[in-house]
Amino acid sequence: MYEQDYIIRLVRNMVKIIAKAFLGKEGAKYEITDEQNLTQTDLLHRRLLHLLKEGKINEAENMLFEEVDTNDIKYLELALDFYNRLNEMDDEFLENNNFSRKEVEEGLKDLLKEFGISI
Repeated sequence: MYEQDYIIRLVRNMVKIIAKAFLGKEGAKYEITDEQNLTQTDLLHRRLLHLLKEGKINEAENMLFEEVDTNDIKYLELALDFYNRLNEMDDEFLENNNFSRKEVEEGLKDLLKEFGISI
């Protein structure tokens, strides 16, 4: 239980620090700004949210890693939003869908490495 709480705080702080340093934002909430002209990141965001809603967390994470473009800062924002959403899910939902709190932390760190960011 203490380890789970520690990981939740750790991931939350990592997301905040990266969002502030690289996006100039206080948090990492990906938002679609133009519903009429969806970008590749907007479309990916929608697919990821759909998979998360269905509990297909591993599939969503794999899709994120496959489609991420490390030359586009919007993908970093999208990734931070994704891991922040996972971090806010309760342990029971994660466990019921074959995902752990530790995997949230490791996935975020791995994705940051793709962007050349180490924490």
